[in-house]
Amino acid sequence: MSTASTFIKIPRERIGVLIGPGGSVKEQIEKTLGVKLLIDSSTGDVTIELNPENNDPSKLFRAKDVVTAIGRGFSPEKAFRLLEDENVMLDIIDLRQIFGKSESNMKRIRGRIIGREGKTRRIIEELTETYISVYGHTVGIIGSFEQVQIAREAIEMLIRGAMHGTVYRYLHRKRREIKKQMLELWEKPENNL
Repeated sequence: MSTASTFIKIPRERIGVLIGPGGSVKEQIEKTLGVKLLIDSSTGDVTIELNPENNDPSKLFRAKDVVTAIGRGFSPEKAFRLLEDENVMLDIIDLRQIFGKSESNMKRIRGRIIGREGKTRRIIEELTETYISVYGHTVGIIGSFEQVQIAREAIEMLIRGAMHGTVYRYLHRKRREIKKQMLELWEKPENNL
């Protein structure tokens, strides 16, 4: 019987982060998800195999998300949010799909998304309660489905050339809407008493 597995390639310079000090990051992923990571440091190839006693294939995809997140610039601590909560997801925006191989356009857009001294990225993260990594030709987002959708829309607005102030207003409006929804959820049970 063959072992369920999946393959991913990450940048070679991120292999050390994936392995971690003394193999601690690799070990935590393997132990938490019941998988084995086979890492080729020279190429950046990572094969993820499901342990024979583990019969939950969703763990394979969860492990792939964690490895992808680390490969796309997230710290292991931020990537481990994907392990801790089933409702947390990873979304990747590939800037090459928008700009082709135009490095100058990608550099300009990365600058818009990060902002001066990281201000724009920090504001998007705080208002959407997500983690954002701008690395190479990708923008990665970790958060709940709804949070990721709002952060992605804000980033796409910046990519399309929207003013930063317009994006911040959008984020504040969405945050108020979410808080209002949460408040309504808390108030409804009392009305039924």
